[in-house]
Amino acid sequence: MKSDTESLGQLILGMRAVYAQGDNAMAWARANSAMAGNELVSTLVAYDLQAGSYVAYARENSNYVNKWCIQLADLIKPYLEQGDKILEVGVGEATTQAGVIKAINCDNTSAFGLDVSWSRIKVGKKWVEENDVDCTLFVGDMFNIPMADNSIDVVYTSHSLEPNGGREDAAIKELLRVARKAVLLVEPLYELAPENAQKRMTEHGYVRNLKSTAERLGASVVEYGLLDIFSNPLNPSGVVLMVKSVTTSRRYSTNVRADWQCPLTGVPLIDQGDVFHAEQVGVVYPVMRGVPLLRAEHGVVASKLFG
Repeated sequence: MKSDTESLGQLILGMRAVYAQGDNAMAWARANSAMAGNELVSTLVAYDLQAGSYVAYARENSNYVNKWCIQLADLIKPYLEQGDKILEVGVGEATTQAGVIKAINCDNTSAFGLDVSWSRIKVGKKWVEENDVDCTLFVGDMFNIPMADNSIDVVYTSHSLEPNGGREDAAIKELLRVARKAVLLVEPLYELAPENAQKRMTEHGYVRNLKSTAERLGASVVEYGLLDIFSNPLNPSGVVLMVKSVTTSRRYSTNVRADWQCPLTGVPLIDQGDVFHAEQVGVVYPVMRGVPLLRAEHGVVASKLFG
């Protein structure tokens, strides 16, 4: 029997070989790998292989991408004031976030973007620099966001919850935890899709019942329906907009860019430049080529780093 290390090595090599041939690496992983049960590993490899494809699409389809971003910005704007913070969960290569930030044009808005893939974030950093957009991109887990309760004014997604069918409760709970004012889900809406699109969504394991799940969790859904602009009729984009009480107090200080928290322990996390430091528990998270690695798995027990 192969060890987990051997199986992981074969998974990476196999997926890269299949992708190089132009075939579906994720489908190969599900069918052939002993690590198929670990969907996160397969997803990380697939995202790494695909890194750069969204920027290429944005360059080739700039008019559509611009309209898409304006559409999302119009949904977000009513909930933003000067000095507020926004977070895109599942930011990918920041092609949506860059356009949204430009379209919002709200003074002193601080923008953050989280994705599970380092390579996508690295590509995204170049994209936002090219587009003269200021935002902080980092590697993180959408089910364990390294930010404090009520620390981000508006949290939004753009087809990032999509492949997480069966985990709707956990995802929405975490987004609501971090958001102070509103959570905007821009995702395929199974219940409003035509039959052929529903069949495709079922085959891919896409999310369902986002509106009813949000309401069951106590969220106030103020907007629900399909969007006017989306690219794939078999994957119709819709909106589930949830609002929280605007009287909820900020958990963060106004003189810092973000209220980070350790994903392992929940204690405050301080940006030290080359690492993020959870001083209370002696855990640090590295910064690789300018990209903070803030998943729980990235934590290093190193209480003497600054001693």
